[in-house]
Amino acid sequence: MQRVNLRQRVYLQLRSAIEQGTLGAGTRLPPSREHAQALGVARNTVLWALERLRVEGFVQARVGDGTYVAQGLAALAPPSARSGPRAALIGEAWLSQRGRLMADTALRWRPPLQAAAPFRIGAPEIASFPFALWDRLARSIAPQARHATAQYLDPAGLPALREAIAHWLLVSRGLSCTAEQVLVTSGSQQAIDLIGRLLLDVGDEVMVEDPGYPGIRACLLGHGAQVRPVAVDGEGLDIADGAARWPAARLVVVTPTHQFPLGLRMSLTRRLALIDWARQHGGWIVEDDYDGEFQFGTHRIAALASLPHAERVLYVGTFSKTLHPGLRLGFIVLPPGLAPAFAAAKALADRHSPGEQQAVLARFISEGHLLRHLRRMRELYPQRQALLIEALARASGGALRLAASEQGMHLMHEVSGRRSDVALSARAREAGVFLAPLSGYAIESGRRGWLFGYAGYDSAALRDAARRVGPLFARG
Repeated sequence: MQRVNLRQRVYLQLRSAIEQGTLGAGTRLPPSREHAQALGVARNTVLWALERLRVEGFVQARVGDGTYVAQGLAALAPPSARSGPRAALIGEAWLSQRGRLMADTALRWRPPLQAAAPFRIGAPEIASFPFALWDRLARSIAPQARHATAQYLDPAGLPALREAIAHWLLVSRGLSCTAEQVLVTSGSQQAIDLIGRLLLDVGDEVMVEDPGYPGIRACLLGHGAQVRPVAVDGEGLDIADGAARWPAARLVVVTPTHQFPLGLRMSLTRRLALIDWARQHGGWIVEDDYDGEFQFGTHRIAALASLPHAERVLYVGTFSKTLHPGLRLGFIVLPPGLAPAFAAAKALADRHSPGEQQAVLARFISEGHLLRHLRRMRELYPQRQALLIEALARASGGALRLAASEQGMHLMHEVSGRRSDVALSARAREAGVFLAPLSGYAIESGRRGWLFGYAGYDSAALRDAARRVGPLFARG
């Protein structure tokens, strides 16, 4: 293995010298024996590297005369080594107009790459996930079924999983749909991306909640849509105000069960007004039910898409919160007429989601494991929420008292006036705690405050983070 690595190293050094123009076209290379002595390697090592370069077309061997760098390799040289105008460095200038829009999303939304730590939002409890059970389900798949899921599959998803999701939604979210309406996606972010591709043209207006989720806005802007903010009050997004301000809007994205990030529940009046707007204007409603399964009260509100006349509602769900984000599986419930087009677009994007993961998830749902897991989380999360409230109140000397919530995975603390939430968040980061400022989710809204994620962190982690940031609020 060491000998092979040495050959590879010599080859790469020679190839790099040719590509960078250090060894220009037509340059005669040293005799292999001398080259080997200069490098302190065996001659066969150099001969192997030269033969590979010859096969790839980088060098030419002339019988009785030696080895030369091949002609016609000027395009390999860096821009500064070429004649004529200096070439632009590879970057956004090389992208298409839509490509630049996509690249610019990094300015608007940077999903975190580091491991989740308090109080980062959106992180579910991972340690309690039944990985051993999941592995047993995977191992128990019959060889014939495993061979089938190893083939190219229906881009809309495995029939068994789509059937399981449709049944689950009826029981859990009051949403009646057929398996044919369900499209399996790589999380909710791909669902939003497909919606933007198929339902919007460049320049179309889309209404979004303000404040709201920046990942949705970034995706829509990347498709060339005009994102229009609509204020959120105690009843949720005000569609009457939105329709008056943005009469040309074709689509609205909402989080009605648990508004992100404010944690409000959209009133029935507003839900019905949304549906009426869509019917009258030929618009579309995207219902992002990102954590709708985590409602802790006696009665759970059904999905917006379950209401009468909701034919123009696209329901987006994800298993990133109910199970874990590494699964990378979500879904859209589509109006029947849209299902074939969305399946075709999914095939163009990534052909289909991983087959074996879908097969295991189908069994996980149909055998009742999802229900049992969610029951455990619905018991655990309120306990962690109560602990968070108590720990922050104690650590801040009573200055920070969060209001409890009967749903969700985070709490929001809002402040009035012009106090900067960004400055305190920066001090929290210096203390080793992630504390998202509410202003970071706003477009026009002047609302300020902080978000406290608690679902994915144990008691010790929550108490430690509270001790770190509590004094910041006490001083504030």
